[in-house]
Amino acid sequence: MAKVRPLHDRLLVRRIEEQETVRGGIIIPDSAKEKPQEGEVVAVGKGKVLEDGKVQPLDVKEGDRILFGKYSGNEIKLDGEELLILREEEVLGILETKAAKK
Repeated sequence: MAKVRPLHDRLLVRRIEEQETVRGGIIIPDSAKEKPQEGEVVAVGKGKVLEDGKVQPLDVKEGDRILFGKYSGNEIKLDGEELLILREEEVLGILETKAAKK
């Protein structure tokens, strides 16, 4: 995949697809699925430039699993893979896994 470094307070995110089945074994067809609102951060910018010229580093880092709004960001296609570029302020939260707590 081509290397992309987002600028400033932007993130490059790979959507994490929801499971194809739900409890009870019902298979959800692709046409009925909504785009996932969870993703893995692939790359981050250097930070937000403040009015005084200082750079505030981002709270989100590469490898984080995040939640974002349904209509957040801009979709791009890079080497055949659909990714999302969004600002850190559009991130609703960082998912903490059990492994990260240890």
